[in-house]
Amino acid sequence: MDLLIWGLTCTGGSNKMNHPFPMADPGYRPKRDGLSIFPHAEFTYPLMTPTHAKRICILGSTGSIGRSTLRVISDYPDRFCVTGLAAFNSEELLREQVHTYDPEVVCLVDGPCPGLPSGVRSLMGEAGLAEMIRMAEPDMVVVSTVGHAGLSPTLRAIELGIPIALANKEVLVMAGQLVMDMARVGNVPILPIDSEHNAIFQCLSVCDRTPLRRVILTASGGPFRGWPVEQLKGVSVQQALAHPTWQMGQKISIDSATLMNKGFEVVEAHHLFGQPLDRIEVIVHPQSVIHGMVEYHDGSMLAQMGVTDMYLPICNVLSYPERLPNNRFEPLNLSRLGSLTFESPDLEAFPCLQYAYDAVREGGTYPAVLNASNEVAVQKFLNGDIQFLDIPRMINHSLQEHRVVARPDLGDIIEADRHTRLECGTIMPGVAT
Repeated sequence: MDLLIWGLTCTGGSNKMNHPFPMADPGYRPKRDGLSIFPHAEFTYPLMTPTHAKRICILGSTGSIGRSTLRVISDYPDRFCVTGLAAFNSEELLREQVHTYDPEVVCLVDGPCPGLPSGVRSLMGEAGLAEMIRMAEPDMVVVSTVGHAGLSPTLRAIELGIPIALANKEVLVMAGQLVMDMARVGNVPILPIDSEHNAIFQCLSVCDRTPLRRVILTASGGPFRGWPVEQLKGVSVQQALAHPTWQMGQKISIDSATLMNKGFEVVEAHHLFGQPLDRIEVIVHPQSVIHGMVEYHDGSMLAQMGVTDMYLPICNVLSYPERLPNNRFEPLNLSRLGSLTFESPDLEAFPCLQYAYDAVREGGTYPAVLNASNEVAVQKFLNGDIQFLDIPRMINHSLQEHRVVARPDLGDIIEADRHTRLECGTIMPGVAT
């Protein structure tokens, strides 16, 4: 698979969307002159000069990524503006954001959002997410929803030719091949916000078209790094949520504790960067200073380092290919850190990482099952219905029982997701209560 990721900056001087992939001409292709940024890249970055603030639509604006995105926009009001905001059920916070950032369209998935200023168009439901993208006419869509809810609006953005800043792991885990194929056909850029993939994104942009030997994703190891399997029995939800490095939402915090988060990142890297699994490695790096590395075929390695704050990768993607000046953070003090350490992940204690590799190797609808069973298992753990070690057991059971569709279309993926959630709705055999 060729690499897909490339970027663009908006052109035009009105409030209407005006980017180089017009919806009215599906046969349009960008010019191949500009900045070539990735090894084996099929596309180049069109060198353009923005003439208006980039219009940003944020799906999941009340979550941690959404709030960080709004921090970036607030710091650069001449470069970015908010045209659409969407949340699941955080009605009060969403309403506060609307009054602060003055979007044109709002969507609250879980129901109506009363009390909005006059002139703000309001939508609801999951269908409202996709419709909001069309109505908001953005120059970029930030997909920071949690779970499978991000798939439909991502596909809608691709259909409309709108560049995507992707922070939702499940989109590419569920339907990575489908999403990337559609984006390639439509020449729609997908840029990664996730800190590890953004690190790889930055490293790859340094050496154009140089063959790769490895892509290396770093992992903090989560709150249970170094714990043997026996010690993991009976850990509490509060312990699992206590991530040592990052401040994140509940679902991704549990995924980090099981290392499923890193497994999802392997799947993402496979699709985003077009690399086979044997060239994608995971290394545990407790300090979380190095966010990702690449090794080129000459043996040279590049690493991206920085403070542990999602503000930085978000700003990198929103402003790409520029690097905006930023005085929000103190410079990284390497002497204070003292040392950086690395270790291999423990696949016996944390088998979810291996399940992710296996699901990608099997292909077809297996990754959709991986995602759906994990979402259900994590929620059951958060609800107190199962124990921590039951999470990988439920996932493994679902994968073992699944009858794969080798070359799925969107309907097959949705059905695999639906069926898995239905089967996981009752606690599976051999799972403790």
